[in-house]
Amino acid sequence: MEKKTLPLTPLSALRVERHQIPAHGLIPNTSIGRHPLIIYRGLFATPAPPSPEQIEGHIAAVGVCEPMWRYPMYPDDHFHTTAHELVVIHRGRARLNFGGEGCVGAVVTEAKAGDAVLIPAGVSHRLVEDLEGEFEMVGSYMVGSEHWDMCYGKPGEEDLLPHIAHVEWFSKDPLYGEGGPAASA
Repeated sequence: MEKKTLPLTPLSALRVERHQIPAHGLIPNTSIGRHPLIIYRGLFATPAPPSPEQIEGHIAAVGVCEPMWRYPMYPDDHFHTTAHELVVIHRGRARLNFGGEGCVGAVVTEAKAGDAVLIPAGVSHRLVEDLEGEFEMVGSYMVGSEHWDMCYGKPGEEDLLPHIAHVEWFSKDPLYGEGGPAASA
């Protein structure tokens, strides 16, 4: 992979959404770590979204996260207690749920190629609907972080929840580096 940064939408023009999501049943969401879900809308300053290889190269060049996979989002509510997750949509359009089915404070939103989402440890996420039949993302985790686990808000996972409080937050934004949205969260 070639480590090379891409032209991004200037921070002054970037549309950023930050959401605090309440706990729902055994899904902690942002109640433990207190870091917001961050949605970056229209991340790239190019007419067409870059290729997954270019996105991976950009993430690697910034050096905060390490690209690990390309895949759509799982259709089941799940969260991680050991790592924050960065997803950058490189193809398609989908409706996503952050917070869990039935959570009164859930964020149900449409994401499309060129958007990115920084999902804090503990925040449930799932694919609600692939709107074009080709939705896919590049998934990344903080360099040096513990390998991510999979939790579903089911009994027996309670002992894993305290891990969330110990997952280090970003000192630099994984897409912009210094001064980006995650660094100021």
